[in-house]
Amino acid sequence: MEVRKMGSANMAEPWIEHDLGPFGPAALKPYSETRRATDGSAFLKVYVGVDPEGRRRREVATIKRAILRGISVPPVLATGRGEAGSWTAFRSVAGTPCSIGTHEAIEEYIGHIVAVSGRLHRSTAGLTSGSGWEARNADLDSPRRFLLDQLSPRCQRQPWWAVLSTALQGIEAHRVVHLHGDFKAEHLLVDGDRLHVVDWEASARGPAVLDYTDVVFHLIRDLLYEGVPPGRIPIDLVTRLPFSGPVLAWRLLLWLDRRRPDDTGRVTAHHVHRLAAEEQAASAYKSLAHAILRLRSAGVPR
Repeated sequence: MEVRKMGSANMAEPWIEHDLGPFGPAALKPYSETRRATDGSAFLKVYVGVDPEGRRRREVATIKRAILRGISVPPVLATGRGEAGSWTAFRSVAGTPCSIGTHEAIEEYIGHIVAVSGRLHRSTAGLTSGSGWEARNADLDSPRRFLLDQLSPRCQRQPWWAVLSTALQGIEAHRVVHLHGDFKAEHLLVDGDRLHVVDWEASARGPAVLDYTDVVFHLIRDLLYEGVPPGRIPIDLVTRLPFSGPVLAWRLLLWLDRRRPDDTGRVTAHHVHRLAAEEQAASAYKSLAHAILRLRSAGVPR
């Protein structure tokens, strides 16, 4: 992760008006710049890249509603939009990110996911698919369209587009729930008997299997990038989570589209059909691991 000075001497820092800071150097991520208060009391996020203001509003609104569901989240201290960009300051929460370093640690992590999902994926009558937890009149009511619309227009020119679109028709029958939208080990902080869930900017409404697929995708990808051979990935643990082959294929393509768009053309219609048609989670996850390794050898970043 790149660390650098954020802003310039003459850039307005509106969080100062809220008696927040000073903050240390910024850590630059693909879609945000984050800084820690020098006294450790707060955490600042400046949203960059795709739709920064929309992501700011979505995260702040979702955190307020997640608290009502009994989920421990970092409280919002202040938020706004100005010369410095769209930003939110959170109160720091104690805890250590979930580990995926051992079989036992991964088992504990999956247990935390199941516990959080029990609070998160409660049934809500009349819920439609879309970004954030607050429905708008312009939102589509189709889970399939919600997923396809997250891929860039260039993907529609790829030979696999029609295969993916057809395969995703099956999720229309899934119940729509509130989603975290970006489940991975680093977003769950363990603090003794407490569990804090952070980073809600990708929150959404859709089938619960979207959250579970995020867990599996990030876990397999990160283990592979840490040098774990495919045969040593604990597939037996992740097969406990709900599974959808078409959603798994979509998640792989979304990763490519956002991190290495030119390589979406390296995926064939046959590759997508084969992964989407898998009915057994274990074989699908093994296929995913080999696909990620193949793409990694072509230089696709995490």
